[in-house]
Amino acid sequence: MQQPKDFDSYFRERWRDEDVAALMAGLDGEPSVSIRVNPKRLPSEAEPEGADGRVPWCPEGFYLKPRPVFTSDPLLHAGAYYVQEASSMFLAHVVRTILHSSFFTLRCQAVLDLCAAPGGKSTLLRSLLPDDCRLVSNEPNRVRAQVLAENMAKWGHPNVVVTQAYAADIAHAIGKTGFAQRPFDLILADVPCSGEGMMRKEAEAVAQWSPSFVAECAALQRSIVSDIWPALRAGGILIYSTCTFNPEEDEENVEWIARELGAEIIPIPVEPSWGIRGDMRKEREIQDIKYKIQDIRAHQSSIINHPFCHFLPGQVRGEGFFMAVLRKHGAEESDSEDYAESPKALKRKKKERRKGNGDAAPALTVLPTDVLDEAGAPRVELSLEEAIRYLQREALVLPAETPRGIVQVCFRGQRLGLMKNLGTRANNLYPKEWRIRSGYAIPHTLFA
Repeated sequence: MQQPKDFDSYFRERWRDEDVAALMAGLDGEPSVSIRVNPKRLPSEAEPEGADGRVPWCPEGFYLKPRPVFTSDPLLHAGAYYVQEASSMFLAHVVRTILHSSFFTLRCQAVLDLCAAPGGKSTLLRSLLPDDCRLVSNEPNRVRAQVLAENMAKWGHPNVVVTQAYAADIAHAIGKTGFAQRPFDLILADVPCSGEGMMRKEAEAVAQWSPSFVAECAALQRSIVSDIWPALRAGGILIYSTCTFNPEEDEENVEWIARELGAEIIPIPVEPSWGIRGDMRKEREIQDIKYKIQDIRAHQSSIINHPFCHFLPGQVRGEGFFMAVLRKHGAEESDSEDYAESPKALKRKKKERRKGNGDAAPALTVLPTDVLDEAGAPRVELSLEEAIRYLQREALVLPAETPRGIVQVCFRGQRLGLMKNLGTRANNLYPKEWRIRSGYAIPHTLFA
C-alpha cells in the first residue's frame, strides 16, 4: 500500500517501533471478505458457499473466499445476510458481554445507533437486542439515511425506528417525541473518522489522510459525543468506535469522554487467540481514570480484559477498527412508565398519535415481513432466475392459481417484496430505488 505522507513518522512518535513495523506490514496484505447471517432468516447451521471459517468474535459471521458478486444473490436483497467487515462484528461480542453482565440492572428498553448508515451495526444490534427493546437507527445525511432505511426494512424486525437527525437534535428531543420518550440505555457512537482502517480498501482514505485531518476528526468526535451525552441515561452505556489506529481519535478521546463528561471505562474480555490489541501508545500509564471490572470474567486467566480494543490488519483477520465501552456516571433511573406499557402510558401514546406526534415522526417507514404475514398476504415462491428479474423490476407471470391482489414474492422462503396480481398480469411493486440496475446479473446464491 502507498502510505500517505508523514504516516510512518506520525505513528513512530506515538507507538513502539515494532508495533509500527507490524502495522505497515499488515497494511500491505489483502483485505478479507466476510458476511453475517440474519438469525431471523436462516437456521444456525446454515453455512454459505465458499465459507472460509467463522469470525471468532461473532458466531453469525463467516469469512468467504473468493469474493462473490453479492448483488446477484436474491438472499442478500431478502435480508438473509449482510456483507460486513469482520472487525466491526466485534460489536456482537461487546453487546453480548454487556447484556449478560450486571451492567443492566434495569431492562434494556431503548438503544440508539447514532451514526448508523449503511446499517451493518444496526442490523447486528437488532439481532441481539431483546424483541421489546426499541432500536433507533439514526443517520444525519439524507441520502445515507435512505440506504439505512432500506437495509433495516430488509432485515425485517418491527421494533426499529430510522431517523435523520444530528446528535444535538436527538438530545433536545428526549421526552418530546414518540421515538425518544426518555434517555437511551445504550448508545453506539461509530463516529466519523480519518479512515485509517480502510486504507487497504479505499484509495480515498489514503489520499485524505494527514496529521491535521486526524486532529480535525478528533475534535469533531468529541463534539458529537458531547452533543449526544444528555440523551444517555445515568448508568447507561456508550460504545465508542472508529475505523482508525491513532491515539488522538481512539485512546485519548475515550479518556477525554471519561474525564470531561463523567464516565468509567469498562474493560472488555477477549480471547488471546483473537489477536486484538489493547492500548497501543508508548506511554500507557493513564492518569485520573479508574477502570472498573465488574463480573465479566475478569478473574479467568485465559481472558484478557482490554479497556481499549484495537484491530490491526495482519494481527487480526479484518480491517482496522477500534472500540471502547464507557458507563455514564450517576445513579440508574427507574423504569419509565412509557416503556413499561402501563395503561397510563398506552393512553398517552394513543393521544400522541391523534395529535400527529406518534412513533413514526420524524422516522422513515420500515415495513417488516411480520406485518404482511399477519395481514394474510399470500406468498408466491420464485425460481432463482425469476427472483433476479423481480429485483430488476421486470414483469413476471405468476402461476394461474395465484390469488388476486397483493402477494408476497419469495425466494427460498425469504420475502423479496410485493406484487399486485391482476389476473392477466401482475404489477411489480419493488421500490424503484432498490432495484438491481445491472442488466447482466448472473443469478446465484450463497446458500444452496
